[in-house]
Order: sequence, then C-alpha cells, then structure tokens
Amino acid sequence: MKKRVFITNNLPSVAYQRLSKKFQVTWNKTQLNQKQLLTKVRPYHALLTTLADPITSEVLKAASQLRCVANCAVGYNNIDLKTAKERGIWVTNTPEVLTEATADIVWALILSCARRVPEGERMVRKGKFKGAHPLMLLGVDLFCKTLGVFGFGRIGKAVARRGRGWNMKVLYHQRKRESRQVERAYNARYVSFEKLLKFSDFLSVNSPLTLETRHRFKEKEFKQMKRTAVFINAGRGSIHLEKDLIKALKRKWIYSAGLDVYEFEPRIERELLKLQNCTLLPHLGSATVETRNKMALLASKNIELVLRNNKPKTPVFTF
Repeated sequence: MKKRVFITNNLPSVAYQRLSKKFQVTWNKTQLNQKQLLTKVRPYHALLTTLADPITSEVLKAASQLRCVANCAVGYNNIDLKTAKERGIWVTNTPEVLTEATADIVWALILSCARRVPEGERMVRKGKFKGAHPLMLLGVDLFCKTLGVFGFGRIGKAVARRGRGWNMKVLYHQRKRESRQVERAYNARYVSFEKLLKFSDFLSVNSPLTLETRHRFKEKEFKQMKRTAVFINAGRGSIHLEKDLIKALKRKWIYSAGLDVYEFEPRIERELLKLQNCTLLPHLGSATVETRNKMALLASKNIELVLRNNKPKTPVFTF
C-alpha cells in the first residue's frame, strides 16, 4: 500500500507532480487553521507545509503514522519541534535555494526606502506629478555608505555581496564571528551589536527567530541608530517590536523602514499602514517562479527520502 502525503496549502504544482508518482497524495489548496488541520492529518505519513500552517503539538499528535513534516520555507517556527522530536518525526526546511531571491528583496527594500520609490509611484498614480522639482521627494545616497547586517548567514552574506555595487562598507553582527577568510571574501567587519546600531546607514535584519533575537530591535535600539538610518527586515517579523518601530518612524529616530515580514503576520499594525516613511511588502522574499519551484522540489525530495527510510537532505534536527 502506498504511503500517504498531505500537501497542506496551495504550493507550486511541481511538488504534487513529483510526489504523486510514488505516493498517494492529497492536495489541499486553501489555508487551514489548527482545528481544520486536526481533522485532516490523521491518515498521513508525511505533510508538506508552509509557514502559514500551524503544525502544533496537537496536530502532530493527531497523526499517529506521521514520519515527516517538510516545511516549504527556511523558517520552521510554525512547527512544534519538541513534540516532533519526541515522536520521532523528521522536520525539514528549504535552505540555500531561496538565498539569492531573498537577498534581492532586501535590496529592493533598501532602494525603495532610500529613493522613496513607493511615495513617487503613489504621487504619479494619483495624478499629483506636475513636473520635476529640485526639492521633490529627496532621498538619501547609497554609494559609499555603511551597510549593517544582523545575522551573517547565507542570506546575510548575499545581501553584503550586493553592497559591492555601491562600494559600501559592510559591518555585521551575530553570536559567533566568522573566520578572517570569510570576512575578507565579503569585505565585512565584525562589530558589537551597539556599534552595528551606531554606525549603520542601512541595517538589514537577516537573522533567524530565536529566543535571543525575538524583539531584539525595540525602542532602546532604534534610539541608538542614526536619524538618517534605514531599517530593513526581511528575516522574521518578531525580531522587531512593531509598536516601537512605529514610534521610531513617527518621531524620526530613524529615516525610514522597509518590511517584508511583520510581528503579527499577516496582521499589520494599523498605524504602520498610515506612515509614508516605510515600504511594506507582503512577504515576497522568495517569491519568484524559479525559487518557489526549487523550494517545493526540495521539500518533496525530503519527504521521498524519509518515506523510503533514509535521512532527509535538509533536516532541522537529527536523531
């Protein structure tokens, strides 16, 4: 009898095409809440999920035959890892394949904030553009500025690499310093968190969400940044405290912000939506056809390996 796989959300069709050749696959194409998942997961051996799916302890316990949860994302904070490990369930993610696309979104935000692109576009669409003016929508330069990177993993490094095009000085901070060889390769310098705040003209958050990084950027930190600084978060929304970021933007503690993720995603603080000095995207980090297909295929490969009694390619933890 074929093993059963449940695709919990509307993912790229390549995942269904690949998995359905070897397993009995059910493909759900609408967002499910925890209660709905509880009623559906019971007969399955593997789940192909997204960050939007609450794979809680209760959901994991409801599926007695479950052997793998393959998250189609780098993050996995939607999954109860403790329960999964206790029950011998593999949890996998999709690192590496989305690095470049996510770094591109960081730079889209940097450019949009620096040159006030969204404000300009809104002006044109509303018919308010009456010709160029020397003082109209003045932004800030990027060339030779300082790029700060919080979290110098794959995506953080890719963000730093793109800074070369603007001859930027790169500072980074994370728990562990990189080797001298890596620092030379990216022309990056390790600094304390305080110095990262103090000297960055553009500060990009690319760290995973952990107990240490949750709410790492709040009122105290925003006050330490330059008044001309641009804050970018395309990592995890809960790394910044949204109400404090709003205060920082309203009181001009920083110049502007660009967000692809939110503290209470998908809900966004109403006040944030009203501010002009921020660029807001709907979690587009890895949203290219090529990248999402690669993510779906990697997640599918992980499921195949586990259901064939092999170790997955990109496990979150090991047994």
